[in-house]
Amino acid sequence: MNTRTVSVLTPDGTPLATDVCLPDGDRPRPAVLIRTPYGRDAHRAELRGWAAHGFAALAQDVRGRHGSPGEWHPYRDHERTDGAATVAWVRAQTWSNGEVVAVGASYAAYCALVTALDAPGAAPGPVHREGVPDAVIAAVPALGLTETAREPGGPERLWARAGWWAAHGDRSDSDPDALERALADDPRLLEHLPVARLAERLATGLGRELPSWPRLWADRQRGRLVALGSAARLPLLAVGGTRDPFAEDTVALWHGWGGPARLLLGPWGHHLTADRSAPARARVNLGALYVRWARAALAGRLEPTRHGVIALGDSGHWHSTHRADSPPETERRWPFGSPTGLRLLHGAEFSADPERPVRSDDLAVPVDGGPADRCLLLSPPLPRPLDLAGAAVARINATADTPSADWAVRLTALDPSGRADPLAFGIVRRTGPPGEAADITVPLGTLGRRLPAGTRLRAEIAGHHFPAHARNPHTGDDPVTATRLAPSRRTVNLRGSALHLPVVARRRYVEPVPEICR
Repeated sequence: MNTRTVSVLTPDGTPLATDVCLPDGDRPRPAVLIRTPYGRDAHRAELRGWAAHGFAALAQDVRGRHGSPGEWHPYRDHERTDGAATVAWVRAQTWSNGEVVAVGASYAAYCALVTALDAPGAAPGPVHREGVPDAVIAAVPALGLTETAREPGGPERLWARAGWWAAHGDRSDSDPDALERALADDPRLLEHLPVARLAERLATGLGRELPSWPRLWADRQRGRLVALGSAARLPLLAVGGTRDPFAEDTVALWHGWGGPARLLLGPWGHHLTADRSAPARARVNLGALYVRWARAALAGRLEPTRHGVIALGDSGHWHSTHRADSPPETERRWPFGSPTGLRLLHGAEFSADPERPVRSDDLAVPVDGGPADRCLLLSPPLPRPLDLAGAAVARINATADTPSADWAVRLTALDPSGRADPLAFGIVRRTGPPGEAADITVPLGTLGRRLPAGTRLRAEIAGHHFPAHARNPHTGDDPVTATRLAPSRRTVNLRGSALHLPVVARRRYVEPVPEICR
C-alpha cells in the first residue's frame, strides 16, 4: 500500500489537505472518506487498516484546520459543500470504483452526515449521485451547534462547550488541555456571568480571543439532520456509548433514519473506549466491524430494516432492539416514598441556590442535618440481577416558587459495598407560574446495564448540575445573558412521582457483529 498527501479543491478554490492511502494493485476500489477538524495525522493507522482490507482510504483536514487553509467556522454550510466536492473528486480518480463510504466520529460524524444528506433521498446503486456517498458510518455524532450546546430539555452544556471551544475554537490547531490550565489559574472561571461573555474571561487564560463563542448560544435550530435523515435511503451505521453525553442524538438519528439503519450502543463514553477490566466478550473490534458492515452496505446485503444492539454494561452480553424477534423490554415503576420503590431520605422540600449549586463532578451526597439542597431517595437492595436496556424516565410532581426552574435527576447505582457508579442522568427546564404544581417528565437517556443482586438505586432531584450545565438564575432571564441569581424553593410531591426503568423481560442475548451486519 502507499500513502500520499494531495490537495482537493473546493468550489471556491480552497485546497483541502488530504491523505490518500491506497491498497497494492491497480484495480479500482471502494473508498472510505474521513473529514475531520482534529488533524488527519491521527488517522494514519486507521487508513492503513482500511487499505489492508481493500479500500482506498482518505483523511482530510476540514477548511481552516491543521493543513487546510481558510477560516474555521464550526457547523457552517461549507462542511456540506466541501464534503460533496471531495466525494466527487474521489469518484473521478482512476483508483476509484465509484463507491464511497463517509465515516466520522464526533464532529467528523457531522461532516459525514451533511455530505450524505446533501441531497435528501440519496440512494446507493450503480448510478451514484454527484457528491453524495453510498453509505455512512456516524460514531458518537455531534449533530449541530444547538444539539451540542443545549440539552433537548433546554439547559446549557457549559463544561463541555467551554472545554471544546477552548481546545478547538477560533484556531487552526488544537490544545486539548487549554481549559484545564485556565481553570488551574482561575478556579472560578465557569462561574463568570453572563455566560455569553465567558469567552472574555477565558481569553485571559488562553492568551487568545474566542469571537465565535456568542454565536454558539445564538443558534437554536435543533433536529435538522434527524429530519433530513428520515428521507435518506442510503445505509447508516450509528455507533454510540451509553456513557456518551450525545448518546440520545445517536439513538434519535438511528431511530429516524429512512434507509437501512443499524445501531451499536456499547458501554462507552465519547471516545468509544471501555473499562480495561471488562471481560473480553464485552469488547468489540470496531475497525473489523466497520469493514464488514461497509462491505455488506455497498453490496446491498443489509436487510431494509432498522435494528441494533445495546450492551448490558460490561457484562459481555448484548441485547437486540427493534426487531420483531427481539426480547421485549417492560417498564418497571419505582414509586417515590414507597418502601418497595424509592424511600425518601430527605429533601421533599429543598432550596436550589445557584450561588451554591449541586455539582456535577461530585457523586457524594450530604449526610448531615443541614438545609437540604436536593431531594434524596434510596431503593431497597435488588433481590436478583436486573438487566436494563432502553429509555428511562423520571416523572415527578413538583413545585418551584420561581418562574423558571431546572429539574436535574441523577440516578446512581450503589453496589453492596456502597461504591457509587453513575447510572443515568437527565435535566429539563420548566417555566410557569411560581408556586404552581406541575407534572414534569425528565428523560434519563438510553440505558444498557446489568445490575447485580444487592444493588441499591439512589435518586437525586436538584435544581442545578454545575459546572456540566449552566446555572438557572431563577429570575426568568435567559441563563446565557443573566447577571443576577436568586434561590428557588422546591417541593417534590412523592405521591404521583416515580422512576420508570426499561427492564429486559426475557433474556436472550445476541452477538453484536453478526446482528449489525445482517
